[in-house]
Amino acid sequence: MGAIRTPREKWIEEGLRALVAGGPEAVRVEVLAQSLGVTKGGFYGYFRNRDALLSEMLDTWEYEVAEGVIEEVERGGGDARARLHRLFAVVAASEGPVRGATADLAVREWARRDAAVAERLRRVDNRRMAYLRSLYSSFCTDEEEVEARCLMTVTLRIGSHLHAADDGPYARADVTARILRRLLE
Repeated sequence: MGAIRTPREKWIEEGLRALVAGGPEAVRVEVLAQSLGVTKGGFYGYFRNRDALLSEMLDTWEYEVAEGVIEEVERGGGDARARLHRLFAVVAASEGPVRGATADLAVREWARRDAAVAERLRRVDNRRMAYLRSLYSSFCTDEEEVEARCLMTVTLRIGSHLHAADDGPYARADVTARILRRLLE
């Protein structure tokens, strides 16, 4: 009986965890193997080299945070407001090494230093904005207002994780819920 191989997805997931923890420099084959409790030999059964892993990590992230989220939202059906409401819930519940906000922020930081990563990030953000435009424009006829709502939605997702101020007299979740209600008016 042969040894059980660590699935490719586990290497990618562990690579994304390392990216979140320490940036692309932290994505090292030896460290990933140690974290997974395996030898690094299994890595080379899936990936030519570290660059191939980095590329697949970005492929996985890009799919999951754009098309994966959209597919999940669309499966539930409903009108645009219902889908936006579901989108907010799906994004709020997204945690983990791929869909979580920390992964998004780690890729954004990496993109500041790598033009190819910046291009992927631009593609993801453009896909997110296009999807939001399609939803908001179905009940809001003012194109400028649609664009403002799209930007506020994306900015809320990204910026809320960077905001360090105390929440004041209202819980952040309550304030966020109020913002989302306004976006859906």
